[in-house]
Amino acid sequence: MQSEAPLTMDPADHTASLTADVLSPMYEGLTQFDSHLNIVPWLATSWKVDASGKQWTFMLRRDVYFHDGIPFNAEAVVHSFRRLMDPARGLAGRSRIQGIIGSVQAQGDHTVVFTLMNPYAPFLRVLAVTPIVSPAADNNGILSRYAVGTGPYRFVEWRTGEYVLEQRNDAYWGKRPVVKQLKWMWTTEPVLMEMSVLARQADIVNPLPPIFAEALSHNRKVQLIEGKSTAVFWVALNLQMKPLDDKRVRQALNYGVDREGLVRTQLRGFGTPANSPLAPSDFGYNPANRGYTYDPAYAKQLLAQAGYPNGFSLKIVVQEADEPLAEALQGMWARIGVRLEIDRMEHGVFSQTIFASPEAKRAQGIGGVLASWAANNADPDYQLSPLYRTSAWSPAGANVGFYSNPRLDALLREAAGELDLEKRKALYYQAQRIITEDAPHVLLYATRDVAAEHVGTVPEAVHLLPGSQIVLDGQ
Repeated sequence: MQSEAPLTMDPADHTASLTADVLSPMYEGLTQFDSHLNIVPWLATSWKVDASGKQWTFMLRRDVYFHDGIPFNAEAVVHSFRRLMDPARGLAGRSRIQGIIGSVQAQGDHTVVFTLMNPYAPFLRVLAVTPIVSPAADNNGILSRYAVGTGPYRFVEWRTGEYVLEQRNDAYWGKRPVVKQLKWMWTTEPVLMEMSVLARQADIVNPLPPIFAEALSHNRKVQLIEGKSTAVFWVALNLQMKPLDDKRVRQALNYGVDREGLVRTQLRGFGTPANSPLAPSDFGYNPANRGYTYDPAYAKQLLAQAGYPNGFSLKIVVQEADEPLAEALQGMWARIGVRLEIDRMEHGVFSQTIFASPEAKRAQGIGGVLASWAANNADPDYQLSPLYRTSAWSPAGANVGFYSNPRLDALLREAAGELDLEKRKALYYQAQRIITEDAPHVLLYATRDVAAEHVGTVPEAVHLLPGSQIVLDGQ
């Protein structure tokens, strides 16, 4: 059981992690994550990259078939990527590859050549989150309601508002799962998720709210499944508005947050205070990054230096689920003289509002946005570039506070193209220091993914990939 319904059966037309949960047993990519977030071959058995770092050649697995009986081959891979790259199709997942892939071509039945616009180190991770679809199903226009991939489970039925049913694919090319059938259900009521796993009405619930995770951790009938998350929660400050254009003010807001208290009260300990814009699961994360301690007295001193000895008023927008976190910040910032106004919005309105232009946000007096971001491919470029590069100012990207630092832009471009892992890591260490110093976000905490299963009901080991994606070892 999940906390929200799937948006579509087309893996290329969404960016929602819980929709990916439902679809992942039915679809596969050229590469895959193992349980340690390392990349392993999947529908591609091997690959090579040329000296320029731009041309990647993939050798494909043979004797693989889509669920509709169509053979998996190079043309199917080309079709999947070209439909995603086509701006006229307007598929939501296009953002994963936009600006990365220049062209994709088949060389015979079992070889595919990608030409990138520029060298891009996380390319193999991009492929892991880009499933291959049946060309016939796409041409027939059925993918939005009927999933057709190569995975260990086949689509059976999607009853809107009730469930999605999947059956084991007995013609699967790889290790066949023990579980014969998967039935995905959902509810927006967290208490129903807890009751469902206790009453065996659901074998697994995901994501499990921290308040129930704490309670169920003491229940011998339930086993918690924990994973490393890439999600970092923050308040993006609007640098186009006063007094937030002053770095001292932004730093004061950071010093005014008790992050350990937030992890304790909001997450019941299932998380980590944020000392970096990267989560601890990112390979480029620097555990020694300075971060901000809780120091209200110094926060007041910084505000006085910036010309605000009596504080100021700040309006932020939040979605309904995050209102308790905003109220906790409201109390903390009141101690340094900052009067926080919380504008709560339902999810649809919130999504439109946060990606508004600088002019629109200024007109509405929006000084900040409380939200989170998770790199679904566990790579620092996916976590940093969309949020902090100048070219990503909303509405074009997710830099919703309009931060700009040319030095950081150059660092992120260099890191994205650097194929040497240790050199990349050193560049991201520099990037974290710059972002911490400039304080365009008030960084709060990194969440820890938690799901729960009723003991003895699932005969296979379960683990979580980034974004709370459930994976059965039998897949």
